Amino acid sequence: MSKQLGPILKFLGADDDGWHVSVLLAAPAAAMPHVACPASESIHSTLLARHGAGVDAMEVRCFRLAIPQTSHEQRVRYDIDGAVHSFVVPARGAAPTCAYTSCNGFSDPKVIKKVREPNAMWRRMAERHGARAHHLLLMGGDQVYSDSMWDEVDALRAWRALPAEARDSAPFTETMRAQVDAFYFKLYVERWNQPAVAAMLAQAPTVMMWDDHDIFDGWGSYPDAQQHSPVYQGIYGVARHYFRLFQLHAADDASVALRLPGQPGYSHGIRVGDCAILALDLRSERTRTRVMSDEAWQAVYTWLNEQHGCRHLFLMSSIPVVHPDFSTLETLLCALPGQHELQDDLQDHWLSRTHRQERLRLIHRLLDWAAARHTRVTVLSGDVHVGALGVIESARRDAPPNAAVINQLTSSGIVHPAPPAMALFYLEHVGNRVETVDRGITASMYPFPGTSHRYIGARNYLSLEPDTGPDTANRVWVNWWVEGEEQPYTKAIHPVGSL
Repeated sequence: MSKQLGPILKFLGADDDGWHVSVLLAAPAAAMPHVACPASESIHSTLLARHGAGVDAMEVRCFRLAIPQTSHEQRVRYDIDGAVHSFVVPARGAAPTCAYTSCNGFSDPKVIKKVREPNAMWRRMAERHGARAHHLLLMGGDQVYSDSMWDEVDALRAWRALPAEARDSAPFTETMRAQVDAFYFKLYVERWNQPAVAAMLAQAPTVMMWDDHDIFDGWGSYPDAQQHSPVYQGIYGVARHYFRLFQLHAADDASVALRLPGQPGYSHGIRVGDCAILALDLRSERTRTRVMSDEAWQAVYTWLNEQHGCRHLFLMSSIPVVHPDFSTLETLLCALPGQHELQDDLQDHWLSRTHRQERLRLIHRLLDWAAARHTRVTVLSGDVHVGALGVIESARRDAPPNAAVINQLTSSGIVHPAPPAMALFYLEHVGNRVETVDRGITASMYPFPGTSHRYIGARNYLSLEPDTGPDTANRVWVNWWVEGEEQPYTKAIHPVGSL
């Protein structure tokens, strides 16, 4: 295992004092690199965690930078013990250019052998970053895949050999905790140290929100006895620690930057000029009958109501809000033995019969808020290993043009390959149906502009590029960059009030 991880950049927000970025490094305690950044008004170092003991002991530190914004975009250079890196800060008040990714890994080791170049799309992103810099890198879930844990952790292999009832009551031993802790630390270091991934994590401040594979496959969709068993809860506690440490750059809940107050989870919101980004935590409180608690939703709505002068909201929902309806298949699987893994995947979806009411409330609140504030809302999603364009449309509100239309941009995955051709064929044939969400509200999967198909069956990532023309302020060009294709799939999202 490498003796160092980083630099990993994280965005901490923008305010009158400037553009705030955290630089995370993990290294041996006696060899922690020095960070220098002439453009930063100050550099504040914080020890987040220690891992291991003796000669193998590692420290994880973050170094907080504050960059004064100017009337022009600027490239900021920083130095890690002589190695020069840089990131780009937008002009004061300007909307950021963003990249969006999800599914940075493999759910099955067998799939790795079928992929010639696992990080090809990361290299593609770095090339595009050289042409037009991404001010932010939004990562919508499955930043790591923990699926190999069940085979690699000795104590868990022994636990899995127990009968089901014995597994549910077995304790999470100190041996288990130590081995699981070592697994997650190694997982982040090895996955994020791969050169193509590391290059982008050092060049674009990230905004990350976890999904199930950052914990383990299907987290939150298991029967209560499993979900609340000591071993499952013990693994979750370790996974949460490393999610908070590496993805959020925080030592504890109280130090998570931009976290919405009054909620048990990690949903967080960002304002950059008249653009807002809201990352929903759909995993911390998930059960078979709930995605987020009432307290978490109230924290979201309170934050939304505080966003004055917002022209465009990007809502990060790791699971697509708009997707083909598999609830009939889900019902069938409930009656069939041996189908629990696929059933768990279906119960993860917003359209699962147990999550529909929560989804309906979310859609109504977003449409109400957009109409009242004259704000554009766009949902960013991943998880499903295809690229897709979904649209929610409402005819029941007196709203200006585009406020009653919510686009959903799905990009998945940047590393994980697409489903088999048969699954894509099925998606195309069930994905052309218009869903009646409620009276006067519909949800549809739209063909990509200029094409006749609704799904991208190849690895991809998104770029969100605000228009730079003087007469097109607040229009955003959306590009799905697809493996094996030179030109992107492109869509324009126009501001509220324009046709």
